[in-house]
Amino acid sequence: MVRIVKKVLVAIAWLLLWQLASHLVALPVLLPSPIATVRTMAALWGTASFWSSLSISFVRVAFGMAAAITLGVLIAVLCAASSWAEAFLSPLRSVIRSTPITSIIILVLLWIRVDLVPVFIVFLTVLPIIWQTVQQGIIQTDKDLLEMGRVYAFSRTKLLRKIYVPSVLPYFYTACATGLGFAWKASIAAEVIARPIHSIGARLQDAKVYLLTEHLFAWTATVILISILLETALKAWMRRQTRHGGGAAA
Repeated sequence: MVRIVKKVLVAIAWLLLWQLASHLVALPVLLPSPIATVRTMAALWGTASFWSSLSISFVRVAFGMAAAITLGVLIAVLCAASSWAEAFLSPLRSVIRSTPITSIIILVLLWIRVDLVPVFIVFLTVLPIIWQTVQQGIIQTDKDLLEMGRVYAFSRTKLLRKIYVPSVLPYFYTACATGLGFAWKASIAAEVIARPIHSIGARLQDAKVYLLTEHLFAWTATVILISILLETALKAWMRRQTRHGGGAAA
């Protein structure tokens, strides 16, 4: 309870600082007030175009995340099992993580359809996170447990199900939670540059071009709110899965 009250008080303090800054600037086109932003958010939420842009952007993030998780886990298993695979593929991971996201977006625009650019950027952003974290989880699996499995002649399937999966799951969950936050930011950045039809990024770009600063702040606040809600829901689900898995293992 104390923790919740503390968070609420901190949020109120930041809103008051925002309100003060807006009052001092006295130019809504540069810094709209929190009240004006909330009012604009409420108006946007009542339009069909808002929900269309939001849902399509969400689908793009979901597809990019799904592809990154699938391939990331497969590559992590391969690299953990083979030092040759790790030596061959690790430079690719380093290149992906080091290349500015804007450069990748511009390059990808030359190769694929505009509406697929955000999906690919989400995939490329999340892939190294899943890959490296899951690989670390596999490598960190307790050697004593693996030796016990061999002593009791566990089959490969049982070894995987009873030892590897419980060991790697916390790493996997952490990677997914981290990747989700990066996915939203990468997707919006790609949409701002690529401007696919019916996307949050395109609405942000329109608000900037037409100096609709209240809309710009409202869309940004909406993205932040959705990102927090999704990450909180994901973490809550993962905690339930972890408890369920622990109970099943016991």
